[in-house]
Amino acid sequence: MQDFKTGYMTLASPRSMFVSQVIGTAMGCVIAPCVFWLFFKAFKDIGLSGSEYPAPYAIVFRNMAILGVDGFSSLPKHCLTLCFVFFAAAIVINLIRDLVPQKVARFIPLPMAMAIPFYIGSYFAIDMCVGNLILFVWEMVDKVKAEAFGPAVASGLICGDGLWTLPQCSRQSA
Repeated sequence: MQDFKTGYMTLASPRSMFVSQVIGTAMGCVIAPCVFWLFFKAFKDIGLSGSEYPAPYAIVFRNMAILGVDGFSSLPKHCLTLCFVFFAAAIVINLIRDLVPQKVARFIPLPMAMAIPFYIGSYFAIDMCVGNLILFVWEMVDKVKAEAFGPAVASGLICGDGLWTLPQCSRQSA
């Protein structure tokens, strides 16, 4: 639905949006297995914790499935206690952030932002930090161009980081 909202905002026709969704889905059905095969052939340890491509989401979903089948007894000894403590801490931090003046609130971190590296790995948070530092310096040098081109440059860097894995896989399998 988000794509249709974007299409509405950019005055694209719903039909062209639907056709592009169908074409994109069909391409994904062909490209995704090919890319998986390329990764599978290039890296023998793909998906494992210590490998170059650890697949953190797979580990999370596997553990959720085990938790659903075995219940809370499958968790380590004090895991549930830690969950309750950090849940309460997140609520308290958000309440403090909402109750203090805006001048002070901007220095209190968001608990969700602090949780991202634990969920998907620290590499993502480090990339975002470096990108924000570059944008910060760019805004100091030329604020108008930074505001105009910042999102496009950030999108290009994220896309380029993802696309670079394909030549890297080809190089590894050769």
